[in-house]
Amino acid sequence: MNTTSPPSTLAKRYAVLGIFSLLIWMTAWLTWLSPSELLPMPVATGLAVAPMLPAALLALFRRPSAVFWGGVAALLYFCHAITELWTVPDTWPMSLVELLLALWIIFTGNWDGLRVKLLKRGKPGSA
Repeated sequence: MNTTSPPSTLAKRYAVLGIFSLLIWMTAWLTWLSPSELLPMPVATGLAVAPMLPAALLALFRRPSAVFWGGVAALLYFCHAITELWTVPDTWPMSLVELLLALWIIFTGNWDGLRVKLLKRGKPGSA
């Protein structure tokens, strides 16, 4: 039985970098830059990082599914960033960073598949 994981591509490594960057950013945002006024700081920070924690743990154990789960969680962060940009204009730079990091994870996590599909489409005789 082969227990080695498949080789990691540069895009996957960038996605893992984005996963940890988003965790660090959300922690900094809710503990230092703009703490929550409604919830205690540990609760707000815990709720903010909870969606990305499974992906980070999978990445620490070098599981190939880490990038997939990071992409799924990044969709939640994307939605959160859009609503923050819309409803709290005072914190738009922090929301913009969250939005860009979420898009980074989504695009780098899917880049290998997109590249193969685009290369296949460009060949003559392909449907």
